[in-house]
Amino acid sequence: MAVAYPFSAIAGQEEMKLALTIAAVDPSVGGVLIFGDRGTGKSTAVRGLASLLPEMQAVEGCRYHCAPDRDTELCEPGCPKMQAGGGEVPTHSVEVPVVDLPLGASEDRVVGALDLERALSHGEKHFEPGLLARAHRGFLYIDEVNLLEDHLVDVLLDVAASGENVVEREGLSVRHPARFVLVGSGNPEEGELRPQLLDRFGLSLEVETPSDLDTRIEVVRRRDAFDRDKEGFKRSWQAEDDKLRQTILDAKARLAETQVPDAALKRASEICIQLGTDGLRGELTLMRAARAAAAIDGDPEVTDAHLRRVATMSLRHRLRRDPLDEAGSTTRVERVLSELFDADAEQSGEAA
Repeated sequence: MAVAYPFSAIAGQEEMKLALTIAAVDPSVGGVLIFGDRGTGKSTAVRGLASLLPEMQAVEGCRYHCAPDRDTELCEPGCPKMQAGGGEVPTHSVEVPVVDLPLGASEDRVVGALDLERALSHGEKHFEPGLLARAHRGFLYIDEVNLLEDHLVDVLLDVAASGENVVEREGLSVRHPARFVLVGSGNPEEGELRPQLLDRFGLSLEVETPSDLDTRIEVVRRRDAFDRDKEGFKRSWQAEDDKLRQTILDAKARLAETQVPDAALKRASEICIQLGTDGLRGELTLMRAARAAAAIDGDPEVTDAHLRRVATMSLRHRLRRDPLDEAGSTTRVERVLSELFDADAEQSGEAA
């Protein structure tokens, strides 16, 4: 098994690490899109996250690792919890799945298909789950997501919207749960993402090659150390990874208790109105990401500081193009944040 580069050892790229941590704490933020230069640690961060995530409880014997505390209406009849009518069943700890969806994957491999070997040898129709089933309750990672074929994009959009995968083919009729955090990465110079898929991502990042001399040196130094002794390098960062894992666990535990006061909701709406975002999905994502950030910080409620910290990653991909404004979306979000927050800070200072 390949040794993943420790998540904590990634130098710089703080926004990317925060976004992935937020998605691990609250999957309802809707996934993470990471666009940027090659060699900036996009894939490394996602694969490092996989080895960092705390284990989860699942129903023993369920092919879709059902959650013991969730309803069973979407699982297949073979699920032990379904057979027990929703009663108590044995559970076990499993790793949170982080599944790669390769660009060349067939639709059968993604959604699942008839098990041909079993059909030919035993004459039985048996469903072989695909990558969407494996990713249930975990992460589905697509590198070069902007190059994904349209028919697979359509499948992802359907499943992401409904939370279930429906397969009707070769005499099979199967429906199973498929709720996952979608993580995509890519280089914008190689093509744009379809608007429907772009809208499905909760958080969007633009990563750049570090320009700071010290950071560049540290990245090269750590990567070289990892390539020369992977196991030793991983051990040297184990304590930092363990600390971050505990932070995620604590944040997940306190998430439900973290409050979003009316003042924070009003501020989120003000930001979205100023930016002219379509619909209300931007505000919802902004609120959820800010709440997760507050839970990570151990704060009891969302404040302006949390909103400002996550606003750019929540909203930069939701802006309409303005032909009269040549500034990029990141600059436009930062400009609005500055107008709203800095103006209030100045007024508070004058009042004092």
